[in-house]
Amino acid sequence: MSTALMRAVGFTAFGGPEVVSVAEVPVPEPGPGQVLVRVSAAPLHFFDRAARSGALRSMLAEGPRYVLGWDMCGTVHTVGPGVVAFAPGDPVVGMVDWLTTRTGTQAEYAVLDASALAPAPAGTTPAAASTLPLNALTATQALDLLRLDAGRTLAVTGAGGAVGGYVVELAKDRGLRVVALSASRDEGFLTGLGAVFVPRSDDPAGALLAAAPEGVDGLVDGASLGDRVLPAVRDGGGFVAVRPPATPEPQRGIRTMPVITRGDGAQLRSLVDLVDKGRLTLRVARTFAYEEAHLAHEQLDRGGQRGRLVLLP
Repeated sequence: MSTALMRAVGFTAFGGPEVVSVAEVPVPEPGPGQVLVRVSAAPLHFFDRAARSGALRSMLAEGPRYVLGWDMCGTVHTVGPGVVAFAPGDPVVGMVDWLTTRTGTQAEYAVLDASALAPAPAGTTPAAASTLPLNALTATQALDLLRLDAGRTLAVTGAGGAVGGYVVELAKDRGLRVVALSASRDEGFLTGLGAVFVPRSDDPAGALLAAAPEGVDGLVDGASLGDRVLPAVRDGGGFVAVRPPATPEPQRGIRTMPVITRGDGAQLRSLVDLVDKGRLTLRVARTFAYEEAHLAHEQLDRGGQRGRLVLLP
């Protein structure tokens, strides 16, 4: 009996965008508590670039084919033993912990834990829906780490980016005052979300303090500015690094911590609900076919896009 095959985006050697290719690999099978999803769309992320480039060389070995991708939107194909919350045909969104599985979502089929899935948002495209899980979960889990009460002031760096935009909207939804540091082109978007806009500068801490002279109660560092913006946080405040290497050493009683995003179906359902109610914005920068994945990586390397680059089978 022949093994069923599928197309998948990945790499076998570290390097630039040219090492990314499409290959046929076996269709995975769901185990207990897992779901096999037929993928409709899967976005690219910083970690895809890090894995491909060799930045994660200490965790990966050249030779095996790694299938890239952290999250997706798709349709349930089959369910593993013990899964009752989902059935074949259900449209879903979800994420995998790629650093654990080493097998991702940029494939025609992907296996995900049922506990990391949620029904897909209604009334949106699969490409747009696929941009929700990893970035929005990162944003909400970063805010959870800060534990700020309504009325407190939050600063967000890289506020116009994929994670930063979600942080701003979710923070406003929690009743926080938001000071958003980003490029000038993002001013309209961020003020439209209700944030106080602060243009990017050579003195980001000074720019934030000009908008919040007493210092901010918490800061989510989407731009990985680290120590350069820590002076903007008041004594005893909180600082969350979106990328763990940019976590500064604690000082002045400030809690500094990375956000290590975890799949959480219940939390994802709450985020989907916000999308359905028009309180969370999904942004797609551009879509690519699998065969154009190397072009998507070229654009990812150039940076500066607003919204996600999304691969479509």
